[in-house]
Amino acid sequence: MHIGVIGAGQLGATLAEWCAESGHDVAVTSRHPERLAGVVDHLLGHGQALPIAQTAEFADVVLFSPNWESAYEAIELAGTTLDGKIIIDATNPTGHMGETSGFEQLVQMAPKAHWAKAFNTLPTATLNRRRGHDPLLAEFVCSDHRDARVAASTLIRDMGFAPFYAGGAETARLTEPGGPLQQNEVDVFHAQDALAEALTILR
Repeated sequence: MHIGVIGAGQLGATLAEWCAESGHDVAVTSRHPERLAGVVDHLLGHGQALPIAQTAEFADVVLFSPNWESAYEAIELAGTTLDGKIIIDATNPTGHMGETSGFEQLVQMAPKAHWAKAFNTLPTATLNRRRGHDPLLAEFVCSDHRDARVAASTLIRDMGFAPFYAGGAETARLTEPGGPLQQNEVDVFHAQDALAEALTILR
């Protein structure tokens, strides 16, 4: 697949590298893509740096991982290039979100995209430590779109984790800061119990 990574901080750069290791072609971007030569050097000849809109156009799947403070701007810069795209949101909102999760707010900004939530519950260091080790670390996925759920699950497996579907967009708040699945390091065998306990909050 062609993977576009919007946001090349620690998490975005790491996910980009793991996608390249899995054989995917990767484009990375940020506010200053001309400064991403160091990130591209780690993409094993499978990567390039492009402006945000060109990265979205290149991508079959967009990994969305900017800082929360830059998330709205990134969507605005991408514009209509996100229409119809599968986007995997790895951001975490800062501050109090109220009744609407950060994920749902991003979905409202680009409603024609097919969104999924994943890769946001644990820090990069934990992902790196657990990657590929049995029992596989569970990565919770939230999405209302089957194609986005399938794409997220494929990338999660490619990177050495176990996808675990948590539900639709309304369950994303469980994975964000303050939610019971945030910072919850569980393997695939215990993911169902962790999710069942977390879902009691929504009832």
